[in-house]
Amino acid sequence: MALEGKTAEVFWSDMRTEKGNNLIDKVERLWRRAGFDEIIAQGDLVAVKLHFGEKGNLAYIHPAFVRRIVELIRRQGGKPFLTDTNTLYVGSRSNAVDHLQTAVENGFAYAVVGAPVIIADGLRGKDYLSVPVNLKRFKEVKIGSAIYHADALVVLSHFKGHELTSFGGALKNLGMGCGSPSGKQMMHSDVLPRVRGEKCTACGRCRLWCPAGAITVEEHAVIDEAKCIGCGECTVTCPYRAIKPNFKSAPEVLQEKIVEYAYGALQNKEGKVAFFNFVTNVAPECDCNSWNDAALVGDVGILASYDAVALDQASLDLVNAQPPLPGTRLDGKGDAADKFTAVSGYDGTHQLAYGEEIGLGTRKYTLIKV
Repeated sequence: MALEGKTAEVFWSDMRTEKGNNLIDKVERLWRRAGFDEIIAQGDLVAVKLHFGEKGNLAYIHPAFVRRIVELIRRQGGKPFLTDTNTLYVGSRSNAVDHLQTAVENGFAYAVVGAPVIIADGLRGKDYLSVPVNLKRFKEVKIGSAIYHADALVVLSHFKGHELTSFGGALKNLGMGCGSPSGKQMMHSDVLPRVRGEKCTACGRCRLWCPAGAITVEEHAVIDEAKCIGCGECTVTCPYRAIKPNFKSAPEVLQEKIVEYAYGALQNKEGKVAFFNFVTNVAPECDCNSWNDAALVGDVGILASYDAVALDQASLDLVNAQPPLPGTRLDGKGDAADKFTAVSGYDGTHQLAYGEEIGLGTRKYTLIKV
């Protein structure tokens, strides 16, 4: 995983096209130039990790790009499937049924992309593996089982802003995106869960799923804070949302937790992972919203690398080199050195520094125009 003391190669195609060289063709050229055929062996089950977009959001990666990636994997003898994990928040992707429906409605049907969609952590987000990482924030992380058991991984990320991490790219797609809902709760919060008695029906499901035996149920569920380990299983199990998700974590802590989950997602994938960042429709917030606000800058292009840290650093540098678009959240902030920090108020480069620190990659890169 690490490129200690080295400089990573990041390949970039801009948005210019011509006859015989459209944007979809450029994706294939990036794949070839980066040498991604090497990660696919005959018969490999290949997870294509992406975000299918929340209903109402239109900034996600276009399915036509994904179809070309699928075709490239098949040509190498791989067996691709599109995947993501269920969400912690209530939306159109919090269980596999709604998630699959949203994926199809947003254009990721088999007839369009040529590959099945498999929700990595199952029907309700309970199908995950606890992967040892032994890092600062976590000893182990909860990774969707379909992603963990895949032979190879192609990570397709939409590079854009984020409300808490400043920006989201390959590291966030890999970390937050491969974690189960209870893992997402652990990333988002340093606060132990509490039961809202007025919503609790005393159904007992939370007690059945509590690995610490911290929950008793009488008139309503009660969590023993002395026993609670903050695993988040009760939060994502309650069908009545009586145990409300907490989103209370310092931005730097959240970024470190996400990076540690990214580390866990790659533990059994040495030499079997490829990354693309689509720096288009650079919205100020995450694709998890049911809307996407006006793009902060013009479309920059598509980038590819074996190194997620270098890829995100290069994507950030390219965005910050662009002039701000008028009529966006950058109005009045156009001279800011970091456009995402100007919008969110948070410094997202901590995730890059921490990723480099734990050996996920390097911030040093050579940008190669394709």
